[in-house]
Amino acid sequence: MALPPRGYFLLALHSHLPFVLGHGRWPHGSDWLSEVTIGCYLPLLELLEEMAAQGRRTPITINVSPILCEQLAHPSYRPEIEAFLRQRLESVTENRAHFQRIGQSALADLTHFWERIYRGALERFLALDGDLIGAFRRLADAGAVELITSAAAHGYLPLLAREESVDLHLRVGRAAHLRHFGAAPRGVWLPECGYRPRYEWTPPAGPLKGRVRRKRRGIEEHLAAHGLEYFITDAHLLRGGDPLSAYRDYYPALRAVGAGAEHPTYRRDRTPYRPYVAASRGGVGEAVVFTRDPQTTLQVWSREVGYPGDGAYLEFHKKHFPGGIRYWRVTDPKSDLGAKLIYDPAAAQAGARSHGAHFTSLIAGILADEGAKSVHPVMTCNPYDTELFGHWWFEGPAFIGELLARLPEAGVVVETLAGYIDRHPSAEAITLLEGSWGEGGDHRVWLNRDTEWTWDMAYAAEEDFWTLASGVAWEDHPVLRRVLAQMARELLLMQASDWQFLITTQAARNYAESRFAEHYAHFTRLGHLFRRAAEGQPVQADDEAFLAAREAQDFPFADVLDHVRGSRDVRSL
Repeated sequence: MALPPRGYFLLALHSHLPFVLGHGRWPHGSDWLSEVTIGCYLPLLELLEEMAAQGRRTPITINVSPILCEQLAHPSYRPEIEAFLRQRLESVTENRAHFQRIGQSALADLTHFWERIYRGALERFLALDGDLIGAFRRLADAGAVELITSAAAHGYLPLLAREESVDLHLRVGRAAHLRHFGAAPRGVWLPECGYRPRYEWTPPAGPLKGRVRRKRRGIEEHLAAHGLEYFITDAHLLRGGDPLSAYRDYYPALRAVGAGAEHPTYRRDRTPYRPYVAASRGGVGEAVVFTRDPQTTLQVWSREVGYPGDGAYLEFHKKHFPGGIRYWRVTDPKSDLGAKLIYDPAAAQAGARSHGAHFTSLIAGILADEGAKSVHPVMTCNPYDTELFGHWWFEGPAFIGELLARLPEAGVVVETLAGYIDRHPSAEAITLLEGSWGEGGDHRVWLNRDTEWTWDMAYAAEEDFWTLASGVAWEDHPVLRRVLAQMARELLLMQASDWQFLITTQAARNYAESRFAEHYAHFTRLGHLFRRAAEGQPVQADDEAFLAAREAQDFPFADVLDHVRGSRDVRSL
């Protein structure tokens, strides 16, 4: 007789990049997308396809954010990736010649490793015909993964000023997922784990700050309205206590942002090892909520105390120029870049196997302890940014492969989030605290002294957009339809949580500020054009050229206007 499982392991990966395609290349444009494609998405697909071909059922949950889907599916994506890979192969050859000239034989030998990596990636990419969306869809159709969605452009939903805006992000995101993957998503990744329950809300910035109070729906009410059954939260939103922080290892500027946090009372009766039903008092609509595991998060995320800081692994921050290729290992996560030693791929792969085994035993032990307290214990691993596995932590995909291979042998069932709900429906309803998975556990990473100006502009744009969308008869006017559709795209892109994150972390502050200001400027000019056209004025040649250029560059969500029509009827309570 088979022994009952120790419990369930739910691996959830969050695949997302801001809208960078067509907005420059290096360092934060399409090169960023290319690096993540090569380091993360292609190795992950290869791993999952190999496991599916072997008949190993270890399904995982993957969010491919709608704005990422739009980039992966665009005709310009494939040539960008191919050109990047061919440039890297040229750089490998040039680096090899350079290292040989200066007598660095070990570095010259390492170029052969990178040549195999890049050539293999190019061959896999061409074999897929550049269609990563199709590859993920086939895996989902085969039951190897469950694909979920997110807000359209990764907007930070708790701070958006209008119910219509929250609805539009979810409405557009769900539709994009259905269009790309052929099936409606059951679950959603709330950007930054940002959550707000139902209550009377006032804008924390902008022209209406302190002047209006609006009864707002809980985020779970919006999810229920679109058939999204579940989401994921952080442990401190479930039961209070100190929030976890791993991003500070990668973005030291967050240490100052998180100082002085005050945390609510600990709710000992709640456990992260079971799902609940999230519902706001007086609300209409609910959703199942899973909680990321607080005991293992830092083990995988942190460079200081977790696996990615192991001395054998590839160092993320040190690159050789020209070419931008990494040839050194972590050595010590706190050591100066000049002290980094040469990377040894074999030693790094051995480390990934060892860490996979260690993490398996850690999971099995926690689930065994939880199994003594409750039935069907479940561990939701993070969700982690897919970008961690292969981009920040080069050996991450090998670690995932080792983990998924070992867990069934340890008596742990690997399942998707929807699969667990189907097996063990949750019934206990709770209310969640407001906040995020960011530093400090609240909204401070996205709203602070350095970013408040972005919210001033974003809130003004929201009010302007929904006033025009609701107050002007645009449905049967071709020019107004085009202009309003592009205004909607610029608004969604302006609201992306990425810009405030990059400003606060100082990771790419100038880039993020210029991108936000650019979308706001485009939105403002389009608004003027919309008003003139609504008054019957003809569109001038320069305005037509501007509109066409914006439609070509800021292209996501071709059907956005269909969803504006639905969202404009969602009013504040």
